[in-house]
Amino acid sequence: MNELHRSAVRVPRALIVLENYPFPGDSRVWHEASSLRNAGWEIEVLAPHAWGAARRADEELVEGIRVHHFDLRPAEESRLGHAREWTVAMWRIWRAIRRLSRERPFDVIQACNPPDFLLLAALGQRRRGTRLIFDHHDLAPEMYASRPEGSSASIYRVLLALERIAFRLAHVVLATNGSVHGIAIERGGKAPDDVFVVRNGPDLALRPVPPDPALSRGRRHLLVYVGHMGPQDGVDHALQALWHLAQRRSDWHALFLGDGEMLPQLRQLMTELGLRDQVEFPGFVSHEEVRRAISAADVCLAPDPSNRYTNASTLIKIAEYMALSRPIVSYDLTESRVTAGAAAVYATDNDPADFARLIGELLDDPERRRALGDEGRARVEREMAWEHAEKVLLAAYERALSPNGQSSHALHSAISHSSPVP
Repeated sequence: MNELHRSAVRVPRALIVLENYPFPGDSRVWHEASSLRNAGWEIEVLAPHAWGAARRADEELVEGIRVHHFDLRPAEESRLGHAREWTVAMWRIWRAIRRLSRERPFDVIQACNPPDFLLLAALGQRRRGTRLIFDHHDLAPEMYASRPEGSSASIYRVLLALERIAFRLAHVVLATNGSVHGIAIERGGKAPDDVFVVRNGPDLALRPVPPDPALSRGRRHLLVYVGHMGPQDGVDHALQALWHLAQRRSDWHALFLGDGEMLPQLRQLMTELGLRDQVEFPGFVSHEEVRRAISAADVCLAPDPSNRYTNASTLIKIAEYMALSRPIVSYDLTESRVTAGAAAVYATDNDPADFARLIGELLDDPERRRALGDEGRARVEREMAWEHAEKVLLAAYERALSPNGQSSHALHSAISHSSPVP
């Protein structure tokens, strides 16, 4: 593993800030924090308590990473609710950063969006010499514009302005893929050498376990979806596709693992479509249960519909399906094809009937399922595993600390400025 240049008398210290997800639940941030810890950094994380779950200590040590939790009630689906959530979050994050910096200033503060304006809470530390990193998880303006109920042009412009603030404050930007990398340069005005593509990817150690036939509830085939269940995630598309599939065959059972604000509506849609006997929503489950379910799946589902947001998004579920050698049905999204390449089959955009057709074809073709799964695992090992992204992360941190803004890692130009070829 490449290590960052660091003083012989002092261990560098970094704080990673999350607002919209607890830690260590966010797999990307867990990988980042673990890699930096292994490279010799003193890593602290500031994140909200998990809402509705068993309360963790306000401060705890998780495998050598000091985690500070703050209380935050998630917003209701309204503009006023989001404004209230973000105001409370900014106040608590600003106070926590100020308190934690009194002990010893942080060398780096990394803020993970959404929302995009978290680096404003570290503005005082920036003036004192702390270097700031914007970890650009999601394109907030595009996410808002893709909402099924529509969007407001004025709010979209506000979100673009907040995104520009993040780019302006950050010394270095971490982009999840080539599409986000391009936006940081074209829309954010960042210099190409200050933007690093740190992809979401599973550990190489993630491997399948023996399939559990009980998960298919006595049916021949198991279909699996894993991930968040929000308005933009397309689980309603998956249910509609399964309705089409159910008109032709009943030899399958489907598991939808995960949670999100749309879960009650999705359970209702399942009932309305007459799928209660073949579809199951267990809710949030452990990482081990996720691995067990994916390992038993005949086909894994990535039903995120095509729009400006999803085409520019890297979906971690696709890489996890690939790591566990499972075939995938997806819509033909730009970054999903970059990730999966020939490890998936691609339905006509936003067409649940075509999605169902491809599921049926794979269920009838075990040899093709095996070939797709093998290609997915090989692709993870070649380029999509976290072990590859880790090298770029360390280069980004080295650049953030470098007085002249340069990194000694040739990886930056070799990896950050390109996307893998499917």
